[in-house]
Amino acid sequence: MGIVPDVFMISIVVNAHCREGNVDCAERFVEKMVGMGFEVNVVVYNALVGGYACKGDVGEAERVLHLMSRKGVERNVVTWTLLMKGYCRQGRVDEAEGLLRRMEEDEVIFVDDRVYGLLVDGYCHVGKMDDAVRVRDEMARVGLKVNVFVCNALVNGYCKQGWIRKAEEVFRGMLDWNVRPDCYSYNTLLDGYCREGRMSEALMLCEEMLREGIDPSVVTYNTVLKGLVDVGSYGDALSLWHSMVEGDVVPNEVSCCTLLDCFFKMGDYDGAMKLWKEILSRGFTNSTVAFNTMIGGLCKMGKVVEAKVVFDRMKELGCSPDEITYRTLSDGYCKTGSVIEAFRIKDMMERQTISPSIEMYNSLIYGLFKSRKSSDVADLLVELRTRGLSPDTVTYGTLIYGWCNEGKLDKAFNLYFEMIERGFSPNFFICSKIVSSLYKNDRINEATVILSKMVDFDLLTVHKCSDKSVKNDSISQEAQRIADSLDKIAICNSLPSNIVYNIAIYGLGKSGKIDEARSVLSILLSRGFLPDNFTYGALIHACSAAGDVDGAFKLRNEMLARGLIPNITTYNALISGLCKLGNMERAQRLFHKLPQKGLVPNVVTYNILISGYCRSGDLNEASNLREKMIEEGIS
Repeated sequence: MGIVPDVFMISIVVNAHCREGNVDCAERFVEKMVGMGFEVNVVVYNALVGGYACKGDVGEAERVLHLMSRKGVERNVVTWTLLMKGYCRQGRVDEAEGLLRRMEEDEVIFVDDRVYGLLVDGYCHVGKMDDAVRVRDEMARVGLKVNVFVCNALVNGYCKQGWIRKAEEVFRGMLDWNVRPDCYSYNTLLDGYCREGRMSEALMLCEEMLREGIDPSVVTYNTVLKGLVDVGSYGDALSLWHSMVEGDVVPNEVSCCTLLDCFFKMGDYDGAMKLWKEILSRGFTNSTVAFNTMIGGLCKMGKVVEAKVVFDRMKELGCSPDEITYRTLSDGYCKTGSVIEAFRIKDMMERQTISPSIEMYNSLIYGLFKSRKSSDVADLLVELRTRGLSPDTVTYGTLIYGWCNEGKLDKAFNLYFEMIERGFSPNFFICSKIVSSLYKNDRINEATVILSKMVDFDLLTVHKCSDKSVKNDSISQEAQRIADSLDKIAICNSLPSNIVYNIAIYGLGKSGKIDEARSVLSILLSRGFLPDNFTYGALIHACSAAGDVDGAFKLRNEMLARGLIPNITTYNALISGLCKLGNMERAQRLFHKLPQKGLVPNVVTYNILISGYCRSGDLNEASNLREKMIEEGIS
């Protein structure tokens, strides 16, 4: 058309390429323009520096700076600021400050508040809050105004570190710097409150925000909505959603996914399905996050068939599943015991050239144990290592759990020692699983010697056995090694004490030492221990097994007096105790009272009663119960 491009037009095209992330293409365009004799100034080169910096490729950004020197293009404050941004994005904040010092020494360059603000934000992102405050104070000393960006960066930095009180001090001190908090300021502090579960303070801050004439944004609503869901205030979350919609704030993808998560946590399948239809109708059909939330929620509810339908719909709508999608669906199949389907999902994923993560392998190992296919675990471990992956704490924990459940404690012990040798610290759940498995296998002394390292009193004396008697047991050498290893990793400092104490009570009951178990409970109660359903369930089961049904019922009454509601497992233990004593009439009465207590008999309940009637010779009643069991759909 005869129109000659000028430097402004060239800079617009270069910026367009860089914003698309095609910085290499932008640089080729610049070379072409230079080759054609067109003028290219600092603005164009700054766009290239900024493009590489945004991609996190500081090396290429520095190369462009050297190119500018060779071309005789003067670098300005924008050039250096963009390079600083690249350093900060990579967490190389010390180098970013080095650039600031070089800029200060250059008499031609005026260092403004944006440069200092960038450095403050950089230090906040890497958690160096003292340095961030130092730069903020230096900024004020050289006569630059502390602006809202700097204050917001500090509030955000303190919140990310969990230092909410410090964040509050900065927020409340903004007026001292003649800075008025904006919507981002409030949203940042709100996020801090919500992360800490301090929802009453978060809601009060929302009210303050409205009083100050700042309209809540969709980010504000999303932050509080997630906070309410995380603390289990589902009703308040639903109310906030309705307020959001009525207040003409249009929910976005994050809002919808948070509410979807809320419905699943409530167990409201119908509500989740209704919202899901709305999400699709809102046009979020290309949102991988939305599909992952839906598939994950359905899997957690055990509705893997429905999750697979959503997965197929996802592909139909042109939304590409990612590693999380495949892993979530595979995990859902593993948890329901459908490990063959889980491996099919893995194969499907690999055909899309997505490599399985260690998390997926951990889930598959769990699935193999659950499906009674433990013989395939070894091959999966070989494949895992062939792919360059290494077992982590979860891998070892899953393997130890699996072999303990199968009663192969020698394999569990070997894995425990391998885990220690590889530098992993066994967590509480691994140790407690080994202990409880030893108790279940009547290896009482071995369980006790380990558990004694996990509780803060001498459990050996309660068991009335000594270190010497334990060490005389040739099998217990491995248990002694496990106990010794707990001293080195100081696991006792981080154990959930209630669970440890419950295992101790369970172990004493399992070994028939009911008086000792009650004695331990009395000691713990004097220390402020709060017994739960498991505590009383273990004691009631032990009493019933020992034939002390009256003692079991006294414990049931004590449990009710503490406000604890016995579950079906507890009543199964009571019915079992009555059946063992041959008191079938009382066992039958208790069975018929279960619906009044809000409980539904399960297969264990029926089996206990049927076995009781068979032992007493009342085959007619046993047959009637079997028919009733079939009518109730219990297999």
